[in-house]
Amino acid sequence: MPVLLEQFLSFCVGLYDTLLAGHLGNQQSEPATVAVGIGAYVGWLATMLFSLVAAGTTALVARARGAEDNQDANRVTNRSFALAAVAGLGFLVVILPLAPWVARAVARDAEAIAIATRYLRLDAIGLVFTSLSLVGSAALRGCGDMRTPMWILGAVSVVNVIASTILVHGLGPVPPLGVDGIVTGTIIARSLGGLAMTVALTRGASGLKLLASEMRIRGASVRRILRIGGPSALDGLIMWSGHFLFLAIIGSFGETSMAAHIVGIRVEAITYLPAVAWAAAAATMIGQSLGAGDVDRARRAGHEAVRQCGLLGIGLTALFFFGARLIYTLMHNSPDVVEIGAPAFRLAALFQVPLMMGIVYVGGLRGAGDTRTPMLITLFSTFVIRVPGAYVFGVLLGGGLYGAWIAMCIDMLTRGVLAFFRFARGRWIDIRV
Repeated sequence: MPVLLEQFLSFCVGLYDTLLAGHLGNQQSEPATVAVGIGAYVGWLATMLFSLVAAGTTALVARARGAEDNQDANRVTNRSFALAAVAGLGFLVVILPLAPWVARAVARDAEAIAIATRYLRLDAIGLVFTSLSLVGSAALRGCGDMRTPMWILGAVSVVNVIASTILVHGLGPVPPLGVDGIVTGTIIARSLGGLAMTVALTRGASGLKLLASEMRIRGASVRRILRIGGPSALDGLIMWSGHFLFLAIIGSFGETSMAAHIVGIRVEAITYLPAVAWAAAAATMIGQSLGAGDVDRARRAGHEAVRQCGLLGIGLTALFFFGARLIYTLMHNSPDVVEIGAPAFRLAALFQVPLMMGIVYVGGLRGAGDTRTPMLITLFSTFVIRVPGAYVFGVLLGGGLYGAWIAMCIDMLTRGVLAFFRFARGRWIDIRV
């Protein structure tokens, strides 16, 4: 439940940023919405790459805590934090020169490209601090501490909304910055979050404490983190690459279709709230159970997490299906965006339960240290189903956004089914970390 609250606040930020962009007016709403959407995709890529460290951290800290080896848990945390700092700075160095290329690969309008390029470069600064907060949260969750990350990341979300609102519209001596205000508010919030996580772990939290002498990027612990996290990061890179190609296909339909897609994806992100929360719980319980030698508890934790999450998924299916048009009307001031987006969103509503099932089971597998299988599932579902399907249904058959979303829905169904079969077979039990 603490992770769910944290994810809900994070979701509100993404939704609110899209809402701010969609109501800027003066012909800026569509290019601004596209820019915010591209920024969200690149930010997602960054978090996927940071999972190179985070996935290994959760699995190893949970195993160590389950085996009551607090010294190893603390060693892994310190090594992970050092790796996170390197990962965040590395991403910043790479994205600065690549930002224009990324924007041109998706957007067609010159104004949208210019706004997106500036947005990406500024956002990358905040992502340096995001790497620290994400990896610190991964370590704490491995210990079973869900509340400390909730307070820190929840505060980040609240600050983000307040700062972005002030900077977009202006207040007192602060001039209105428009779309630049959205990303500047995000930088401020993410920076504070990374610093808060550093302070919390420096003082000591849940038995974990940052020590300058332990923050190294070499040794057996680092190799273990990277061995587990490597497939997870590659999984994220594969998924992001496929989704970026998917986004490029949608971009070929025009700015209106792109804006409709961004709105739909942002709203659909509410499905990820319970899915990520229950996946985090499953990962922690499965890792700690395996560390304690209780295999039956590990199995029960994974299946129970999916059952609980699936019940929420049924409610979201009904909300999205029956409220599609109202949701789009509230989110964007363009009638064309509403007309294109609402039918596709109604279709996607029917596949929210398998989407959740895939996320939770994959989280459980990663908690056990099985990061290779999710990577293979992603490779198959993304490049055999989603991308080719979007081109066939959306371009060749003229289905546009709706046709592309047909492929997206088949992808979600496939991932859920394959993740279930992998977890049910139980081969993850014997994976060594």
